[in-house]
Amino acid sequence: MLVSLGLFALVSLLTPFATRLLGRRVFLVIAILPAAVFAWLCAQLPLVVGGSEETGASGELVEQFRWIPRLGIELGFRLDALSLLLALVVTGVGALVLLYCAWYFRDDEPSLGRFASLLLLFAGVMFGLVTADDVFALFIFWEATSVLSYLLIGHYTGRRESRGAALQALTVTTFGGLVMLVGLVLLAVAGETTSLATLLATPLTGAAAEWGIALVLVGAISKSALVPFHFWLPAAMAAPTPVSAYLHAAAMVKAGVYLLMRLNPVLGDTAAWETILPLFGGTTLLLGTLLAVRQTDLKLMLAYTTVASLGLLVMLTGVGSEKAVEAAVLYLVAHSMFKGALFMVAGLVDHESGTRDVTKLGGLRTAMPITFTA
Repeated sequence: MLVSLGLFALVSLLTPFATRLLGRRVFLVIAILPAAVFAWLCAQLPLVVGGSEETGASGELVEQFRWIPRLGIELGFRLDALSLLLALVVTGVGALVLLYCAWYFRDDEPSLGRFASLLLLFAGVMFGLVTADDVFALFIFWEATSVLSYLLIGHYTGRRESRGAALQALTVTTFGGLVMLVGLVLLAVAGETTSLATLLATPLTGAAAEWGIALVLVGAISKSALVPFHFWLPAAMAAPTPVSAYLHAAAMVKAGVYLLMRLNPVLGDTAAWETILPLFGGTTLLLGTLLAVRQTDLKLMLAYTTVASLGLLVMLTGVGSEKAVEAAVLYLVAHSMFKGALFMVAGLVDHESGTRDVTKLGGLRTAMPITFTA
């Protein structure tokens, strides 16, 4: 895992230089890295799911590197069933979106090298987020996704709409992240460890732990665009379509849901958990659906239905039953694939027709048969 993260950082650093030589074909080259990590993750499935003598009875792969010994902070990474699932989504969909970019952009696209570098780096940061075991390493990756999303949403720097949407997304998600940091500190002090796995295996009691959990919930809710933070996600549709397909359908917005699923084994039976999550998730589901049916812009339709889907995921996670959590995990994977594909189709329609307004579109089945099939 550490090697994979290092490769993401290195290749991202070299991508702008490669773009000068390859143009948009650079996406075909850099897509090899997430595809290779995806293949490696697939090879770990028998070990993680079934366990072995190498991984231990729990079926986990663990890597640790002492980072700040005096504070007891380690760059710890853990690959278990949940983190493996999310890592497969991040790398698999990431590779496909990068391939899509090779046909979506032109060679003369402004700042193409920077965009390619940031998108690949985002895939690496998301991989680090879902595999991080140390709470402070988790926070660093968490905030890095906010910064990278700001840069990617604001790719069209000459458009006021893009700059405003990027700043709004950064403000909301960074605010939630800083609130979450306070919560993580409280949990680390209460549990006397910064290991996320150890914290979840240790019953945490007392006011500090309760406040810590509440503050972490604020971070998760803001990241996954739940009410009252739902407004930043539709505004982020000012970003290029590959950003919408990856960050806002498959990866970044799932980070909050992932964290809630990670905490569910410990908190899933508590009254507060079974009240707060269904309340916020159900409200978001209804509001997102109502707002979606009012839209005529293809990307806004998909954005608001994404908000509704995130609400459904959180609601299912908070219900408490084993079947509900299984349904949430299954829908998380399905949504990442179909919503990412739909965003890419919307991007193709916009790219070829010059509009995303459904009132002005029709008869595209004959004009764009391949896109219609997709």
